[in-house]
Amino acid sequence: MDRALQLAALGDGRTSPNPLVGAVVLAADGTLVGEGFHARAGGPHAEVGALAQAGPSARGGTLIVTLEPCCHFGRTPPCSEAVIATGIARVVVAMADPDPRVAGGGMARLRAAGIEVIDGVRETEALRLNAAFCHRLHTGRPLGLLKWAMSLDGRTALPNGHSQWISGPEARRWVHRLRARCDAVIVGGGTLRADDPLLTSRGQRSPEPLRVVLSRTLQLPRHAQLWDQTQAATLVVHGPGADAATALFLDQAGIERLELAESEPAALLRALAERGCNRVLWECGPALAAAALRQGCVQQLAAVIAPILLGGEPARTPLGQLGLTSVEAAPAWQGGRRRWLGPDLLWELEAGQSP
Repeated sequence: MDRALQLAALGDGRTSPNPLVGAVVLAADGTLVGEGFHARAGGPHAEVGALAQAGPSARGGTLIVTLEPCCHFGRTPPCSEAVIATGIARVVVAMADPDPRVAGGGMARLRAAGIEVIDGVRETEALRLNAAFCHRLHTGRPLGLLKWAMSLDGRTALPNGHSQWISGPEARRWVHRLRARCDAVIVGGGTLRADDPLLTSRGQRSPEPLRVVLSRTLQLPRHAQLWDQTQAATLVVHGPGADAATALFLDQAGIERLELAESEPAALLRALAERGCNRVLWECGPALAAAALRQGCVQQLAAVIAPILLGGEPARTPLGQLGLTSVEAAPAWQGGRRRWLGPDLLWELEAGQSP
């Protein structure tokens, strides 16, 4: 199962709206005869690829898979039927599929066919691997990750707005890898105007993650790197009554535009979930970041802390108002994974419970 989990992770950032799945096939004598992983949505599922590699050697053997085999028709036929057809004697499963179209039905179908099924092996690790997929199914929203880089004194820019570069090259390369694991990267109009970001993985993912601009009024510049879609697609999301001239400019430039009744983070994430996004990255300014936190749109934090001091009372900080009136009411974050990216410290945390 450890090997199957390693294989599953190879598809990270490429399988949405599907989960990450890895599979290993052992012959009846315990010899490894096949392995596979789900590489992209619409492509072969992990168990089908592993069984195809195993061929006749799978008969009487064991299939080890990180997620319950599906039992419904989607882009591909049911994997449970493919497993049964090979003559596999035993299937070991890490976690049940939270998709209501499966939800234990795959394992039930295997058992009904006389196959021994052992489930719950390395379940905690499998659930962690597919946290984004499970979150979308349970909440109707993608899992949200909020990232920022700041100085040792908590500044994300100088008082004059200059912010490039607070972090070093190692941290910037880490950001590119992080984007490659996400289905969409979100900024607000303020970040677009101030930084003119590119928001790509620099070729570490194909296709690149969707670049999303959330702007209530469409007060956006006519010249921006995001308007060049030869590298990555861009979606502009806005509220009703937004600037008509900018809307016309975007339409003529061939940039997708989505109007929401509420131009808010929660509404945006519901729309992105409908597009099949499992994980999104917030790379926005303090006001939008605070709004995303207040609306429960952030489940993970990643803060890059550079060993420099910027100073200045009016200097920009990572977050706007969270509406707190006491320190005791501040939400708790847990995990506390820390590592060095060159001279910069990366601190990764997950949402916990309020004290």
